[in-house]
Amino acid sequence: MYRDALHDLKQWKESSRRKPLIIEGARQVGKTWLMKEFGAQEYRNTVYINFDHNEIMSNLFAGDLSIQRIMQGIELYCGHTITPDDTLLIFDEIQEVPAALASLKYFCENAPEYHIICAGSLLGIALHQGTSFPVGKVDFLKLYPLSFREFLIADGMKDCADMIARKDFEMMKVFRLKLTDALKKYYYVGGMPEAVLSFSANHDYHQVAQIQDNILAAYDQDVSKHAPNDQVPRIRAVWNSIPSQLAKENRKFVYGLLRQGGRAKEYETAIMWLCDCGLARKVSRISAPKLPLKAYEDLKAFKLYFLDVGLLSRLSGLTPMTLLAKNALFSEFKGALTEQYVQQELTANGVQNIYYYTNERSTLEIDLILGLDASIIPIEVKAEENLRAKSLKSFQEKYECPLAIRTSMSDYCKESWLTNLPLYAVSALTGPDGIALS
Repeated sequence: MYRDALHDLKQWKESSRRKPLIIEGARQVGKTWLMKEFGAQEYRNTVYINFDHNEIMSNLFAGDLSIQRIMQGIELYCGHTITPDDTLLIFDEIQEVPAALASLKYFCENAPEYHIICAGSLLGIALHQGTSFPVGKVDFLKLYPLSFREFLIADGMKDCADMIARKDFEMMKVFRLKLTDALKKYYYVGGMPEAVLSFSANHDYHQVAQIQDNILAAYDQDVSKHAPNDQVPRIRAVWNSIPSQLAKENRKFVYGLLRQGGRAKEYETAIMWLCDCGLARKVSRISAPKLPLKAYEDLKAFKLYFLDVGLLSRLSGLTPMTLLAKNALFSEFKGALTEQYVQQELTANGVQNIYYYTNERSTLEIDLILGLDASIIPIEVKAEENLRAKSLKSFQEKYECPLAIRTSMSDYCKESWLTNLPLYAVSALTGPDGIALS
């Protein structure tokens, strides 16, 4: 399996300003694999410590947090001497021992020669419960489910992934059917590493579904185990409502779908919990398309997406035949699935400032709004080859955006005011030479 994040980790290792690194991400997106794979590729030795139910580490960090003492304890634990220059220290599930998280401050200040990578699936939850955090003393890396390009590589189509990476739109036209077919498979399989590895090995959709069911069950157990008891029913209600919320024409989250008369104050903690542990992504409306977009965020209106398009397909009850064939059942939900994919792909490729826009009368709607390179980029998402872009045209004329994007199953085409970007090439928007920056 290949992850783009390996490149980011190599840059972190070579940085003269390197600090202990925290990898953030939902459970089962591949954080542990990534840390171990990076250690195997880049270091002579790797010391892996899982803090979950680890009494020895709890006792070690309960005492004096001097680096000398901690390293002596770790050396005794792993059974050999640790040399900083060629050893990677991995602290997994670090939120389970809050003092270990606090110790990163002292590693940064007093022993920067040690290479330390940490991860914690529920770290965001722990921080909201008052866990001490070494502000300014750590680096961060966010890890998401595999992107579409990473999925292609895992499934033996590296040539197609490279084609997308170099933005070879002419060649993409030649292999359009192959890319479109692969994208529909990705809609069902998604980017959860275990599901992708299973699919790449035997292309058994039923096995993928079993893996997805296990992942969803594990997430439900996390809710029961870690969420406040009074919030558990509300978290489940929000989680289970996401498919129906996205199935609506405007996709705006409506509390009334949770229960009749439902209000924000009843469910805002539940939504925050899901977002903090990476299971959901909140995309807010902006009241005006002006920079900085954050300043015009409407906190009362938002869309709520899943962490993974494959899990959304599974929770929605979609079957492989529904997706891969032009099934009428899929046509009712394809817009929601496609919008989920687009925002997920942008997020996985490093875009953080994602919003959407509607005017006060809701007569003009833009599916997604990005703030890139000091510019506002409106995006209209089309599930098939529908090339009508009435709202996008009105928006571009009114606000004079330098670039408007319509993403659909149609081939790449650049007009005076509009760029049509194939859905399988959404990642071409991002990166140092992304088309939104050129």
